[in-house]
Amino acid sequence: MTFLIIILAIALQVFLTYKKVSPFLSLLIVAIVAGLCLGMQPKDILKSIETGVGSTLGGLALIICLGAILGKILEVSGAAEQVSSTLINGFGQKYIQWAVLVTGFLIGIPLYYNAGFVILVPLVFSIARKANLPLLYIAIPMAASLSTTHCFLPPHPSPVFLVKAFRADMGKTLIYGAIIAIPVVILAGPVLGRMLQKIKVDISSFFLADEPKKEKILPAVFPSFLIGLLPVMLITLAVMADNFLPDQTILKKIILFIGDPTIALLLTVALATWYFGLRAGESMETTMKWLNEAISGIAIIVLIITAGGVFKQVLQDSGTGDYIASFSRKWQMPPLVFGWVVTALLRVTIGSATVAGITAAGVVSPLVASGVVSPELMVLAVGTGSVFGSHINDSGFWMFKEFFNLSLKQTFLSWTVMETSISVLGLIGVLVLQLFVPR
Repeated sequence: MTFLIIILAIALQVFLTYKKVSPFLSLLIVAIVAGLCLGMQPKDILKSIETGVGSTLGGLALIICLGAILGKILEVSGAAEQVSSTLINGFGQKYIQWAVLVTGFLIGIPLYYNAGFVILVPLVFSIARKANLPLLYIAIPMAASLSTTHCFLPPHPSPVFLVKAFRADMGKTLIYGAIIAIPVVILAGPVLGRMLQKIKVDISSFFLADEPKKEKILPAVFPSFLIGLLPVMLITLAVMADNFLPDQTILKKIILFIGDPTIALLLTVALATWYFGLRAGESMETTMKWLNEAISGIAIIVLIITAGGVFKQVLQDSGTGDYIASFSRKWQMPPLVFGWVVTALLRVTIGSATVAGITAAGVVSPLVASGVVSPELMVLAVGTGSVFGSHINDSGFWMFKEFFNLSLKQTFLSWTVMETSISVLGLIGVLVLQLFVPR
């Protein structure tokens, strides 16, 4: 009966998503309905809601908001454009796919998918026209790198939520995710792009207007790269210090402090605000306007993640943990594969990668709590499952289709194949990495 209730709860989430109900509201409704059906008293459900909101926001609200602010500053200041143009010019036409791949990867770490996509699309059209290359030959590496960072690497919302939900280590998750993401993005990017270059696409676009654009003064190259990657560098440094420096030393304490994800992002945002804002001649009012715009843009994502935390808490408090954990044993399915399958099914039915990952977290978190699997690898297994089989119920599908003037068939053959490749290759990477990572 418990399993049936969980299936019906997920089905209700899919139905409400199909009816265009906001995921924030639908996840709250599903959490309450599931709690009642699982035998929880109303007062216990209210307590679970309160606990779920507090535990979720307490660990990731600042990280997500600071990450959004940093991405906004890099976007409006031109630092993201500087990074991309520098890499394109540095690699040259012969290795243009690799230039676009690295550009998308570096831009995708601090920026959210939509922002990075909109920034890089004009660049893709420009390269395709100037170099007389097939559009998808250039577009696929760009989209693959952005999508891979979105599902694998903090500070993107879904990985951050999963790290908190599974009580994983943020730094280890970042390192493991990078190890898997590099080969995955190569195969799903340049390699797949070459295979798809025969697809004929109309290259005409509003991004290729003939009238000259006003030249924008971009910030310097070195600080653009340094500030954009500084959070990743500080977090990675903290992981190394934790493993190799002697305990109780002042240096180790300092590095662990500045390498905490929240502190690392805060320091980087402060530096970016000064360098790209105040130092560049912008007023404090303007730079704070960037901050407000970034937070308003991410607010709904924070609310969706919070509602997902409530759903997870209700499932946990209702006593379904041991019951759910037993399924991977009954089906003789490895926990990481179980997590991936649950998330992939949700992704195909719901459409949103973020909502699929958040919903799956409530189902598979008991497996992590039981200690049978590495929490960091479960974050990556769920993350890679969340991009499986993107199709017409995913906004990313339509964004890719419309921006690149593709037919539905072309979008399925390019975008859907690319997303599925990232998902399957990512799972293989997680399973291989499991051989070397302790639980």
